[in-house]
Amino acid sequence: MKIIRSKKDIGAFLKVLRERASGSQEIEHKVKAILDDVRRNGDKAILKYTKAFDSLTTKRLKITPNKISRHARKAKRDVVEALKTSVKRIRTFHEMQREESWFVTDPGYQRFSIDRCSDIPGGSWGERSSPRAFLGQVIRPLERVGVYVPGGKASYPSTVLMNVIPAQVAGVKEIALCVPTPKGELNPYVMAAIKLLGVKEVYRIGGVQAIGAMAYGTETIKKVDKIVGPGNIYVAVAKKMVFGEVDIDMIAGPSEILIIADDSANPTFVAADLLGQAEHDEFASSILITNSRRLADAVAEELKRQLSVLRREEIVRKSIDKYGAIIITKDIKGAVELSNHIAPEHLEVMTEEPMDLLPMIKNAGAILLGEWTPETLGDYSAGPNHTLPTGGTARFSSPLGVYDFVKRSSLLRFTKDGFAKLAKTIKIIAASEGLEAHGNTIRVREGL
Repeated sequence: MKIIRSKKDIGAFLKVLRERASGSQEIEHKVKAILDDVRRNGDKAILKYTKAFDSLTTKRLKITPNKISRHARKAKRDVVEALKTSVKRIRTFHEMQREESWFVTDPGYQRFSIDRCSDIPGGSWGERSSPRAFLGQVIRPLERVGVYVPGGKASYPSTVLMNVIPAQVAGVKEIALCVPTPKGELNPYVMAAIKLLGVKEVYRIGGVQAIGAMAYGTETIKKVDKIVGPGNIYVAVAKKMVFGEVDIDMIAGPSEILIIADDSANPTFVAADLLGQAEHDEFASSILITNSRRLADAVAEELKRQLSVLRREEIVRKSIDKYGAIIITKDIKGAVELSNHIAPEHLEVMTEEPMDLLPMIKNAGAILLGEWTPETLGDYSAGPNHTLPTGGTARFSSPLGVYDFVKRSSLLRFTKDGFAKLAKTIKIIAASEGLEAHGNTIRVREGL
């Protein structure tokens, strides 16, 4: 892993990072062709691409609950117990994110829950006894959500948990899950996670064709309102292209970790965490920013030692050679400023007093403080969601949560008296915009 400290070299490295996840025009053309085919030909197109890409010839896209249970029983007991622990913690955390609908009264702006209308003065909504206006926000879950779970080079039961649980907590009634099954093989750990959460609608399709099926609907798969879940560059481009037809969670790029550390950090821990992220794929990014040359050199040596015994050494080496770096800054404040500029998916802080830096941190998908809080805690079992903004989008995006599976409607109710209080104001603004008919909606009521 290269050690860099000059502004010029840092700038060149960041340019490489920004460009690593951009899809080529060739990829976009391929994705568009598949999506168009799925839109036109439905199941016929799905079956064709499933045969071509997953070496699977089948007429049954849906995986039955019995088959899910049968394959889930093949999972090792200790893994299932670990998944149960994770389910409990993830659900508990996401329960804290639930939002309630609410009203306020005008005048007075006294707030009430929408589910307790009887507590509102004039709760019968009678014209005489009511406040002159109610204003509020109605929170409702999405009706139907599609979850994409990758199933190519590795299995990701944790992805099932992180994408399904917040949807369930939000109250989504219908959850359709798509997972590729290369050569027809069902991964027992993914099936165990699906069974634990009680998802009944599961399809054995992946890639662009799965995104198209959920976005447009086919004879077998009903159209969804939103698609969530990670995937490769083809899946990411497909999600981008169907946005507007349906909602999506985010356009996820390669995974990334950034560690801010000072001289107090344990180089063994730092190196392990950098390699843990690089293990995802050759496009993953692992960065250490430190003000300590001693730590930089120690971590570089530790990386060599730990890398030599990893089973996925080739993938990890490609990742850290091209998209990994140890950056030396003048001080820790400079490290935080550079981190805010990069806006990493995962930010670990291994300094003597990590909490002291928290007020300075502006942009990060997940902030993990202290040497006993490795990124893997958040990946699997701590509770917060591991679906995080990548590629610098943490500047304006948030982790997946319950709030991603609800929609909000504004609510207004005015009495005649409340209407009269605002009538003049509305007419003045409508006239300033030259919208005569808008003003007429007020004038026709003023005569009564």
